[in-house]
Amino acid sequence: MGQPVRDYLLTLCVTAAVTYLLTGPVRKFAIAVGAMPAIRARDVHREPTPRLGGIAMFGGLCAGLIVADHLANLDGVFDLSSEPRALLSGAALIWLIGVLDDKFEIDALIKLGGQMIAAAVMVLQGLTILWLPIPGVGTVALTQWQGTLLTVALVVITINAVNFVDGLDGLAAGMVLIASAAFFLYTYRLWYGHTIEAAAPATLFTVILMGMCLGFLPHNMHPARIFMGDSGSMLIGLVLAAGAISVTGQVDPDTMKIFEGSERQATHAMLPVFIPLLLPLTIIAIPAADLVLAIVRRTWNGQSPFAADRGHLHHRLLEIGHSHSRSVLIMYFWSALIAFGAVGYSVHSASMWIVLVIVGLSALGLILLLMPRFTPRAPLWAQRIVPPRYRRRRRQDAEHGAGATDGQQAPPDAQMGQDGPEPAPRAPVAAGVSGVNGATAVGPRSRFTDRRKAGSTRR
Repeated sequence: MGQPVRDYLLTLCVTAAVTYLLTGPVRKFAIAVGAMPAIRARDVHREPTPRLGGIAMFGGLCAGLIVADHLANLDGVFDLSSEPRALLSGAALIWLIGVLDDKFEIDALIKLGGQMIAAAVMVLQGLTILWLPIPGVGTVALTQWQGTLLTVALVVITINAVNFVDGLDGLAAGMVLIASAAFFLYTYRLWYGHTIEAAAPATLFTVILMGMCLGFLPHNMHPARIFMGDSGSMLIGLVLAAGAISVTGQVDPDTMKIFEGSERQATHAMLPVFIPLLLPLTIIAIPAADLVLAIVRRTWNGQSPFAADRGHLHHRLLEIGHSHSRSVLIMYFWSALIAFGAVGYSVHSASMWIVLVIVGLSALGLILLLMPRFTPRAPLWAQRIVPPRYRRRRRQDAEHGAGATDGQQAPPDAQMGQDGPEPAPRAPVAAGVSGVNGATAVGPRSRFTDRRKAGSTRR
């Protein structure tokens, strides 16, 4: 069997194309059925935006699995393993729960129970953790109950981590895309670098996940025309967890010949085996830190830990002066640094230059955090090909925009920015008015709920 790089690329493109093409009709459907909740106090968007983007993402998942089943270099995954069927069963269940939640806002405990049932369905079909590698000890076999509990816990934590980080346009999809790309490099190396066929399902899952996120991102970037909703965030969280469970619980570390030499050498050699468990933490790390800070902040202020507020990390980035797009890019940067840094360290754990690069990039990230007002400008030769926001403006153009050349003052609702006048903030557009993110919403709504009162805890 040759290296199926073209087959993976074809699967990725088909998944992304189907997701992208389905998102437009799904958006119209979401508007028609009224899946456009009012803006709440904790939201950062200013126009009612439809949800149910997970419907298009689930269509991309099904298309990717169908295409892979008919490709010569990938059909063996379906013949030798039941994991693709287990993934599809669990994904269909969690997707259905997410669709109902996007439309009717079901109770949080019901969603939690559905997540556990979806994980149990995958366990019953063979997608479970069978053993764990422990440095210096070796492979520890798990009992059926231990493996089931650990699998369910990993699925539930990853699903809720992705759901929790979905707070800005394009944030969750982009972060999962970055993590799945790093995950693919690791699993592909296991399969063809170490000839471990048990890593083939996880490699396929990560490619399909990349396609789902890549196809949805053009519709979800700021300003978002549609949100993935819980139907999408829980779906991609489950697929990410399924890949981690597959490569961790099914790949026997003994096949990598890592238990040779001294105990210290074995400990260093065991590190790559832990990467599947660490990569999902690239999604969990930021929301977990945000969750801990939120609990401490709310408890310190005498509030309930479950009370909604505008103190999350992405809210803080906006408050210190970062724009919406810059806040998302900063969180992309940290996710990529953690994910690809972990993969690079697993390949060359003894190389000092990897540590130095990670430290240097971390310092660069801190500098970006401390420069919220900095606006990059493209060089003169690239002025015609970059967006207008990155072009250099002449001083006389700024003065003309401010009304200086005509002896007139700028309008009272305009404020002078770094590069000229900035328009006043626009008022929110009510549902039922033409122009709601490029479409007409169904059903009039005279006004929104009071932005000062926190709404439900979901986005």
